[in-house]
Amino acid sequence: MKKLILPILILILASACATIKVSSDFDKAASFSGYKTYAFTPEALNLNIEELNRKRIITATENELALKGFTKSDNPDVLVDLKITGEKKQTATATSTGGYGGYRWGGGYGGGTTYVNYDSYVEGTMFIEMIDAAKKEIVWQGRGVGTIDPNASAKKREENINYAVKQIFTQYPPKVK
Repeated sequence: MKKLILPILILILASACATIKVSSDFDKAASFSGYKTYAFTPEALNLNIEELNRKRIITATENELALKGFTKSDNPDVLVDLKITGEKKQTATATSTGGYGGYRWGGGYGGGTTYVNYDSYVEGTMFIEMIDAAKKEIVWQGRGVGTIDPNASAKKREENINYAVKQIFTQYPPKVK
């Protein structure tokens, strides 16, 4: 089942931009100002999703890292890892129609019908992790959560992947309080 869901999960990022929720976590002891170079982990470069979408995610991540002042290196300060998870979900919406009147002498009258509409979807999460290359410890993790749009065009998919990665990186560098 994991092999079936992962190729589909990338479509999570092809959903409407407004549905992407982002959050992050970080190591308060990390010196983020010292991180200037990066390389992808082998796992990120071989992420188990469709190749075109993997390339889109890697390119979007590279672009955002460049905007943050990072450069690619064979001897990086941080390793960048990518992960995608998914969960099937279902919502139910009840709609009542008809019905009239009220209650009299302890009994009700009038008729009505309630219809329940079920909607199934996959909610997925994309993780972008930064690992201190010297310590081999995660120092920052950004998350983007959204639902899939199975009808997204390739152009829309790319736009939304770029948007999702950009939104995740709004959380970097973290605001240390």
